Amino acid sequence: MSPSSLSTAGVLLITVPAVAFGGVSLLAHIMRSIPGYLDNPVRRSLWRAGHAHAGVLVLFALVALLYIDQADLSDGLKSLTRTLIVAAPILMPLGFFLSVVRPSDTKPSKLIWLVPLGGASLAAGTLLLGLGLV
Repeated sequence: MSPSSLSTAGVLLITVPAVAFGGVSLLAHIMRSIPGYLDNPVRRSLWRAGHAHAGVLVLFALVALLYIDQADLSDGLKSLTRTLIVAAPILMPLGFFLSVVRPSDTKPSKLIWLVPLGGASLAAGTLLLGLGLV
């Protein structure tokens, strides 16, 4: 594994406790009946989606890093692919969480656009990786 992929994997692994903390935080909102979570279906759904996407996409990015160094891509394209794939577990959950920050929010703010931006980043990165592997 290249030094770039190793350091990126290290950063991703450091985020895993943050994802776990998010899960504990969601559980605390449920168990303590904190206002603005259970009584706000939009916020509850988006925060749950943010937590799920964070966990799945961090794992996906870690696995993808193993393949990036094997891809038949230039060093610049490998760096771009690495960045695009790692941006998704950052952008998508941020969009879900930050679009309904206030407990009284009943519809997502404009920050929800971080979700499709993260999705586009993931799509572009995986497309580049796939093309480099075939």
